[in-house]
Amino acid sequence: MKRACPICRKPVDSGTDPEFPFCSERCRLTDLGNWSSEKYKISQPALDESELETPSHDAERDSK
Repeated sequence: MKRACPICRKPVDSGTDPEFPFCSERCRLTDLGNWSSEKYKISQPALDESELETPSHDAERDSK
């Protein structure tokens, strides 16, 4: 699989580059640093909290 490095945009091949999807250890560590310094953010919650608030009546009935 061929892609562009997400940090420097250099072409990278998954079959030959051990740091894939990055082109080098430097770009991989730069990406890790971006996550740890909270430069990247997840825009939406992974779970819908309304589904977790109330159990369904079927689940309660089945557990009896």
